[in-house]
Amino acid sequence: MIMKKELLYPFDANYILAKKKRIKRELLAEGERFVDKKIAILGGSTTNDIKLILELFLLNQGIRPSFYESEYNKYYEDAVFDNAELEAFAPDLIYIHTSNRNITRYPQMSDSKSRITDLLEAEYQKYCTIWESIADRYHCPIIQNNFEMPMYRLMGNRDASDRHGKVNFLTRLNMLFYDYADNHEDFYICDINYISADYGLAEWSDPFFYHMYKYALNVNAIPYLAFNVANIIKSVFGKNKKGLVLDLDNTLWGGVIGDDGVENIALGQEVAEGQIYSEFQNYVKEQTQLGVILNIDSKNDFENAKAGIEHPDSAFCMQDFIEIQANWDPKDQNFREIAEDLNLLPESLVFVDDNPAERSIVAQNLDGVCAPEIGDARDYIRILDRNGFFETTILSEDDQKRNDMYRANANRKKSLHAFTDYHAYLESLQMKGTILPFDEMSLNRVAQLSNKSNQFNLTTKRYTRDEMEMRAKDENYITLYGKLEDKFGDNGIVSVVIGKRVKEECHIELWIMSCRVLKRDMEYAMLDTLIETCQNKGIKKIRGFYYPTAKNAMVKDFYGKMGFSQVACDAAGNSEWELEISSSWKRMNDVISINRK
Repeated sequence: MIMKKELLYPFDANYILAKKKRIKRELLAEGERFVDKKIAILGGSTTNDIKLILELFLLNQGIRPSFYESEYNKYYEDAVFDNAELEAFAPDLIYIHTSNRNITRYPQMSDSKSRITDLLEAEYQKYCTIWESIADRYHCPIIQNNFEMPMYRLMGNRDASDRHGKVNFLTRLNMLFYDYADNHEDFYICDINYISADYGLAEWSDPFFYHMYKYALNVNAIPYLAFNVANIIKSVFGKNKKGLVLDLDNTLWGGVIGDDGVENIALGQEVAEGQIYSEFQNYVKEQTQLGVILNIDSKNDFENAKAGIEHPDSAFCMQDFIEIQANWDPKDQNFREIAEDLNLLPESLVFVDDNPAERSIVAQNLDGVCAPEIGDARDYIRILDRNGFFETTILSEDDQKRNDMYRANANRKKSLHAFTDYHAYLESLQMKGTILPFDEMSLNRVAQLSNKSNQFNLTTKRYTRDEMEMRAKDENYITLYGKLEDKFGDNGIVSVVIGKRVKEECHIELWIMSCRVLKRDMEYAMLDTLIETCQNKGIKKIRGFYYPTAKNAMVKDFYGKMGFSQVACDAAGNSEWELEISSSWKRMNDVISINRK
């Protein structure tokens, strides 16, 4: 699936609004399989164009939405009261589109501090009622707008510090929203306070569009809002990118190091151009705190690349990059090799290169790869940041360790070369596994993995944290997560299995595994534990299912390799498998020590 450049930042909002029907046809005509999601929009103002443009951005991310849209300003009623239509719709996610226009009572200059506190609490509690009702009824993620700043400041600058000011009131209300988000899973803030400021508050709040059409924002700003909402949604459903593939010359530093020499590249604090590149390097390095993996794809001699990376004013060292391809091969070939070495799909990586020709070659030859038009060096940060490639909705401990995990994988590959017997190599890793039922500490990562795993995903099902938690508490379900560590490092949670008990059978709803632990027998360890759990529950048979997608062909024959017998297969390739649990079952894993200190 080739991502449309027209829907990457910076985009032409007027073009998107004018050509939305054509863009939708083009996106749907590609014939790629989409993830289908049901999105409910509960609006405090008109939302029709927001829905239409949101659909485009989601389609561009591989998500095909269907929508429920509340009647004008009926967001509270739809959320809190019985709604047969919304309940039948069964949303996968609810977006609450409100604005400061939905606040009808602001502090008056005559109000006491206690009166203002009561007003603030009443407004906040109204929204708490909405969120809690949605959580109880629909058990799905919620996206809630915060509040943009007001059109005017009655007291001027004092409006921010005086409790009677609208700026102060909205700021304090926003802080209450942030605290709620910090303490509740599957609840996310769409930061229209920031988006409106970035767009230009005066234009964003142009009253013409509210009084004429009841839009709470300038219609021309809708693509910017929809783009941000789409970024949150694609992150919730596991569509984030995982890493950057970076050029060097005129990307991480100014100049061509092979021509200019390392001493003459623009980097550091001596000149303005060098400061710009240093700032960009620091921004890129900050991404590693989110688990973004960094790689190099540069037409350069390796020694020149190394000299630039290790420049005295560089923010990097060679160890900051998982894969470094510095040679004179085509960049799309190098990019593909980087993805293969990482066991990632190319579409998981973003290509950053100042050269438009190189960007075009990579984007055209590798489906789904984003190669944003990054512009001048002073624009690099803004364009990468605004694109939201790494929009963070959940930041797990495993995310923060991801670079260490991939670096450890590289060391494992080096170690493999010393062995001629693969089983002996596996034994040398001294692997230790932990396989346990879902618990409170694992749920975030388990839900995240279910939404991010594409290649090793047998049923293609995706779950929210709440859905995972409900299954963990249901006696009719078997839930297992698997962690794996070895002498090179800790891989964190790498596999998840969910089985539903149906009489004396266990039907596997979900079996996923991180590609970074492929061929290390973790799948055998998971099956051993699943069988043992089934035996303890009196279950006699395990039934597995494979539903093909464009990305999971690698597990087409997985069940057959695990000892299952195929019992059904349709024309679309959907297959069903079963395994009789014998009392004489012999454990398949003999290289991973499970649940031992």
